[in-house]
Amino acid sequence: MRNTNRRAVLAAGFVLPLAACLPLSGCAPARGPARLRIMVPTPPGGGFDQTARTVKAALEESGTVPDVTVFNLPGVSGTAALARLVYERGTPGLVLQMGLGVLANSHIESASHSVSETTPLARLIEEPEALLVPPDSPLETIDDLVAAWRADPSGMVIGGGSTPAGPDHMVTMLLAEELGIDPKVVDYRAYDGGGQVQAALLGHEVDFAAAGPSEQRAAIESGQLRVLAVTSAEPDPETDAPTLTEAGIALRFLNWRGLLAPPGLSESDREELLWMVEELHASAEWHAELERHRWTDAYLVGEGFAVFLADEEERVGAALNRLGVTGEGD
Repeated sequence: MRNTNRRAVLAAGFVLPLAACLPLSGCAPARGPARLRIMVPTPPGGGFDQTARTVKAALEESGTVPDVTVFNLPGVSGTAALARLVYERGTPGLVLQMGLGVLANSHIESASHSVSETTPLARLIEEPEALLVPPDSPLETIDDLVAAWRADPSGMVIGGGSTPAGPDHMVTMLLAEELGIDPKVVDYRAYDGGGQVQAALLGHEVDFAAAGPSEQRAAIESGQLRVLAVTSAEPDPETDAPTLTEAGIALRFLNWRGLLAPPGLSESDREELLWMVEELHASAEWHAELERHRWTDAYLVGEGFAVFLADEEERVGAALNRLGVTGEGD
């Protein structure tokens, strides 16, 4: 990690600017921004893009923000958009759809900025990862996968929609570690979004893939893909697959997504955005989308989200260093 006392820096940078006025304190404005731009750090079709477009629909349909634009700015493992957000210092009506992947990728050597340089708004959702195979795969169960991978650690090819350090990659490496497989020999191949991951599975380019189940929901429900296991603490009653812990593998993993704003916002611009996320979270339209995607409501706003991000920086940085994805000097 680039700063050995990173949590202290994060806490100072995140919490103090947001403490002045939160929507629940009674000093929020009566409305949010008239227009909003949501920047997505990855190409269309992936989990960030799906979440951003769901936020757009809920904001517009609920009348919270009448005019919402979503645009994609991929590059540098998702951190080009983070750099753009930092560059847009003081710009109102702009947010970055982000999550675990952006935070983790800010630790890679090529990343120029950290989430600590932004204004945290809210964590919105959590979801597990799913381990997926095509319907004709010889891997019928998670036990089959474990046996085959242990028998040939470097020969098993794994796909995901995340670049190294992102959630699909991270859960693959954590699973390898838990199974006693050296993460350095794992053949992980990154694809641009859920569509390419699905194509790689169906084309037998990979033996299995890690992905957010919401990205592949249609393919799972139609039988185009099979779920061998999910990484949540509790099983999904609508998915015919065990959790890893039910299969005897002591690994739980949850991806999360949220919203950041540029640094240096005026108090009124920051209050408008905080009011907006409160209204979004309270709306029937948003809760209908949570149910439709089977996302877990993980709402955490303002200062609480800032503290969570500081903790995640420490936890994720330590995991990436341990797994050899980043070094102590990154």
